Amino acid sequence: MERTNRAVTSRKNRTNAGNVRGMYVDGNAARRLQEVPARKYQTAGVQTAKRVREERAAEKSRQLSLEAQRNREKAKSMGRGFVLFLAVVSVAVLFCCVNYLQLKSDLTGKMKTVAALETELSQVKEDNNAYESQVTSDVDLNTIKKLAIGRLGMNYPTDDQKKTYSMPSNSYVRQYQDVH
Repeated sequence: MERTNRAVTSRKNRTNAGNVRGMYVDGNAARRLQEVPARKYQTAGVQTAKRVREERAAEKSRQLSLEAQRNREKAKSMGRGFVLFLAVVSVAVLFCCVNYLQLKSDLTGKMKTVAALETELSQVKEDNNAYESQVTSDVDLNTIKKLAIGRLGMNYPTDDQKKTYSMPSNSYVRQYQDVH
């Protein structure tokens, strides 16, 4: 371990003070900065090569401008038929989009109506079941039996009034109405 006395500490401060931007120190966790290469001064031969490159770039820009002018001429030279075709296609696409949105809104409205009707149906069924249970709870079958026998003179059926029906085992019966 290094001794830290005043002379060593002041020397370290002087070397670090000149390096405000910061440099990589071996063993430090900081990443190594890329060094900037020294600037090379151009010689006379390099200047001519530079001029050649500049001339080529200017020629390319002229070619690009010619291509741009051609493209502009092509864009301006769209025929009336093509413009009319684009307008018709645009109107057709707009019509399809509007029609789609109308159908979608109709469908949404119908779905809301169905949901409301289903809610109403469940409410009516609930009310119907409540009324039915109320009616059936109010009816006393023994009272009805006494009234039928006493006031109306009804009797139980006799054996000769009863008819039996025997059905073969391999057949079936379809009932189209309630039997009274």
